[in-house]
This record gives sequence, structure tokens and C-alpha cells, in this order.
Amino acid sequence: MTEPRIPIGLPARRAALDLLAAAFSRRAGLEDESAAPGLADLEPRDRAFARLLVLTALRRLGPLDRALDARIPRAPPEIVRNILRLGAVQALVLGAPPHAAVSASVDLAESLPEARRSKGLVNAVLRGLIREPPDLSDPEALAPDWLLARWSAAWGRPAALSIASVIAGEPDTDLTLREDPGDLAETLSLTRIAADTWRTARRGEVAAWDGFAEGRWWVQDASAAIPARLLNPRPGLTALDLCAAPGGKTLQLAAAGAEVTALDRSPARLRRVRENLERTGLTAEVIAADSGTWDDGRTFDAVLLDAPCTATGTFRRNPDVLWVVKPGDIASLAADQARLLDAAARRVRPGGHLVYCVCSLETEEGEAQVTGFLKRCADFALDPIAPGEGGAPPESRREDGTLRILPTHRPGGTDGFFIARFARRPNRRARRDLAQGAGAAKSGS
Repeated sequence: MTEPRIPIGLPARRAALDLLAAAFSRRAGLEDESAAPGLADLEPRDRAFARLLVLTALRRLGPLDRALDARIPRAPPEIVRNILRLGAVQALVLGAPPHAAVSASVDLAESLPEARRSKGLVNAVLRGLIREPPDLSDPEALAPDWLLARWSAAWGRPAALSIASVIAGEPDTDLTLREDPGDLAETLSLTRIAADTWRTARRGEVAAWDGFAEGRWWVQDASAAIPARLLNPRPGLTALDLCAAPGGKTLQLAAAGAEVTALDRSPARLRRVRENLERTGLTAEVIAADSGTWDDGRTFDAVLLDAPCTATGTFRRNPDVLWVVKPGDIASLAADQARLLDAAARRVRPGGHLVYCVCSLETEEGEAQVTGFLKRCADFALDPIAPGEGGAPPESRREDGTLRILPTHRPGGTDGFFIARFARRPNRRARRDLAQGAGAAKSGS
């Protein structure tokens, strides 16, 4: 008995199909191999190919769907639409030979009972797109209409379209280095971005790169590396990193010598924090608990809250966020952020500092949180961030000293972030002691 013919590359394309469906249903992140059952069984090259297919489709999803809708008279099953999405980007973006992209897509439909009847449609639509290629980089279509309208209202239409134009590009990789790069500058082709952040055009499985196993660096976007620096971490400083996973900011604080407590409510995500600490040889107290209800009574010199958010600022590496987030999510998450900010404030000792940040482009999750927090917590005041402080792009600084980092604020792109730093006023007794100390110093001079 002969074995059934399995077209070359079919397992990778099936895994890509599963991964794309998982992205839309929020089953798991694109880096989580549990999102697609067959992903872990693939060779590294095929696994990278599957992820590239999905990421490319998501980065061009708006104009891609517009082109498909113009050629399909009646909406097909979602699995068929996903086959068409993957086939189209292979031929139109990734440079696969057109006949190979069509053939592979037809084979994929043939292999799936729920798509088999549509293989003729797959063949016809893809051939039509190849004959008359659509523009898959139109910024007017790259972001969902409702998000583009929000960004236009916040920063103007030209700025919104500039942000949207970043969506289609595949980003470089940013690394935080513990020390001077030395030989890594050449082997990883590094370019310095800010402070200890370096950028490389290399992509793929980072665990195989030089210096990873030795803990000399970790992956961290240039924007994400700014908040920890704004706390001036140093030996002897007690620091609390709330919502800490996957741990980049914990590593920064610990590498600077601070005594770090890393808190996150997800034990599974904290495993990644522990793994990164072990790999880098750094130490921190790691606790699984909800940041809003943690019953430990300690206070800290510095508290960092990277709050759960819509994550719309991370679309360069996570383009799925643009298509799964809904308008109602913003208000729901904003309420959680306010709750967590109040809880974080209780952890700051008098005279200490709190940094609040979100990787979101939505003002309700950033600017509005500052206004509400200062009304609720009279013993806190904004501690303005100086121009360029922490490696922030100069144009990201707002008049009140907070940061609104847009993806266009660095050449080659960067994650969108909002960052604010607060100082807790010393309590009455501490202020009296400070005043007495100042008076004694003056009389003794």
C-alpha cells in the first residue's frame, strides 16, 4: 500500500493556518507554540516560515481583505478566507513563484475536509490577484477604520497615516545588553539605539544567537527599556516591578544592582521571568499574586507598573492586536489600570517614585490615567521626565513631562508607549525631619 502524497511544505502551511485562527480567537500569542498543534513538531526553518506567513498576512490584513472581498461574491468559510490570505501574501509579498503559491494553497484546501469544496475558488481568486496585484501597503487600509479614526483625533490625520504605514514593515530586533557588546557588535551586526539598547536586522530563533545562552543580553524593544531607567536603578534601591512578566524590566533593575521584587498574577508567565533570571545570572524575588490585591505590607523606594492594556503600540511585532481589540476593551482596561495604579501607589514609600507605563496608543490608557490618578492621590505629583531622559526620543516628551512615544519616533520604528513618573511627597514627619536637618546644616555652616 502506497503512502498518501503529502505536498512539500504542507505541515508548515497547516500550522500557519492554525496559528492565524488562534491569533483571531486570542487563544494564544504568536510566539506560543501551543497556539498551533503542529508548530512544535516542525523543523526550525519550517516553524519560522509558518510564523512569517502569519505575521505577513496580519500586517497586510486590511488591504488584503479589501482585495479578496472585491473578488469573492459571497463570504466563504473563515478557514477558506485564511487559506486565501496566506496564499496571497506568499505570491504578492514574500516573492514565492506564483504557480507554487497557488498550487500550495489548493493542496492545503484539498487536505482539509471543511475547505475541500472550495479549492476551485482558491485557485481562481489567487490567480486573479496575481494577474492584477492590489496595493497591499495602502496606509488608509492597514489599520482598522475605528483605530485610524482614534489616532487621527489624537494626533491629526497625517500623523495617524504615518503610524499606520509602519504596520506593514517587518521590524528589526532590539536587545538590551548588560555590558559593552564587544565581539557581539560584529557577530550580531548591532547598531546602538539608546543607552544599553542595540538593534540588529537579524531575525529568527534568538536562542541560537551569540551571547544568548551566556545571558549577555535579552530581547527588549527600545521603548520598553525606557521606564526602568527612569527610576535611576542602583545598588541599595528597593524596587517593585508589578505585572512583571516576561521580565525585561526586572532584568534591567536587577542588572543595575537594585533589590527587586517581581510580581505577576500568572504563574505560567513568571516561569519565563525565572528562566531569564537564571540565564542572565541575576537575582530577584519572584511572586505570583494579583498586583491589586497583594497582601504584603512592604513599601519600596521605586515601583514600576507596566499595566495590562490593549497593547496597540506593539503592532510591529504583534499585528494581531489591531484586529482582535475592540472599542469596549479600552474602557474595561482603563478601569483596571486605575485600580492597579492606586494599588501601586500604596507600595511607594514617602519620598519614593512610581513609574506608570502602557504599550498602548490609546489616550484613555495613558494621558487620562495621569489626570485621574493625581485627583485621587493627593500625596503624589508628576516628576517631569527631562528631554531625552532614559533614552526617550526627544519628540515624545509632552509639556507636562510625560512621554507619548509614537511608532514613528525612531528611524525603523519603535513600540508605541505612554510613560509617566510620579514622586510621593514625604509624610508630615519626614518633611519636619528634612526641614530640621536643613536648618541644622545651615546653622553649622
